Amino acid sequence: MPEIQLLRPGHASALLRFEQDNRAYFAASVPDRGDDYFARFDERHRALLAEQEAGTCYFHVLVGAEGEVLGRINLVDVADGGADLGYRIAQRASGRGLATWAVRELCELAAHRYGLTFLRAAATLENAASRAVLTRSGFAVVGETQLSGRPGLSYLRSLADVTSAPGARAEQGGPGAEAP
Repeated sequence: MPEIQLLRPGHASALLRFEQDNRAYFAASVPDRGDDYFARFDERHRALLAEQEAGTCYFHVLVGAEGEVLGRINLVDVADGGADLGYRIAQRASGRGLATWAVRELCELAAHRYGLTFLRAAATLENAASRAVLTRSGFAVVGETQLSGRPGLSYLRSLADVTSAPGARAEQGGPGAEAP
């Protein structure tokens, strides 16, 4: 199973490669990041690290055995005991349970390392795999939303019941919910 690592400067090149290699795959189910994201990737990466240092966000990468980035899973807008969850899984790693495993692991980290009590998430209606991951991971639908003009659902997960040990679970998942 890949390792969840807190984002650091050394992840930049592997993360950019991950985003470039999977751009079309992600765009089929989540809003595209746009050309500017790739043109200014280094600047954006430094900005993410600054947000993380400030404690307003926690960015993670899923690193495979060869050091490659297989996914990313993030907590953004951390405030008042909660945060927004977003994730993306590489096309070549999808369908093997990585998304569900990673979301459950991040729920553990959110509760035990970051002291959060709840998480919010959203997924487009057309992204059935991501909606299934969220449901399997204890998120409940709390309303409708729009993600870059696409209809979607909003989810909420209380972390009050998070007690199991990280690394103990895995199920199937798709490309992901909207990840920053």
